[in-house]
Amino acid sequence: MNCPNCGGQELGVLDSRSLDEVVRRRRKCRACGARFTTYERIHLHDIFVTKKDGRREEFSRDKLCLGIRRACEKRPLPAGAIDKFVDNLEAEIYRVGRGEVSSSYIGDLVMEGLKKLDHIAYIRFASVYRTFADIGDLKQEVDSLAARGQMTPVNQLPLPSSELVNSLAGRKRT
Repeated sequence: MNCPNCGGQELGVLDSRSLDEVVRRRRKCRACGARFTTYERIHLHDIFVTKKDGRREEFSRDKLCLGIRRACEKRPLPAGAIDKFVDNLEAEIYRVGRGEVSSSYIGDLVMEGLKKLDHIAYIRFASVYRTFADIGDLKQEVDSLAARGQMTPVNQLPLPSSELVNSLAGRKRT
């Protein structure tokens, strides 16, 4: 490992902490004195993802995280919720114990998790993953969420009632 500031290889570890599946280390370069943090993750074995078109590619946590972050963009989620969600997904994928998993298996895991985490992120992800043909398909998915009472995840505040919105709007005018 090299110092990100000067490229030196003489590094010292100031502090180490275990955070779930990750080890966080504070490091200091002996050459320039710069301090920085590294995160170390155990890499158990390579897992390959089989795509719908038959292609195979190595599992990428970063690619998974990017897709989930796009779906959750501008959503009121607690700090660290997405990283914890991705950690749990990755652990589940490795727990299967196979060297190869299908992209549909991973997609289904993401869909189930997002349904519990944030309903808007779920719909965003589903619109890409399930490739809705038209607005009717999207409406059907939203209606099925509403029918099951899954429109407000536990970590989100419910939308205000229309009476409250109207009363607040009336107060602003006076």
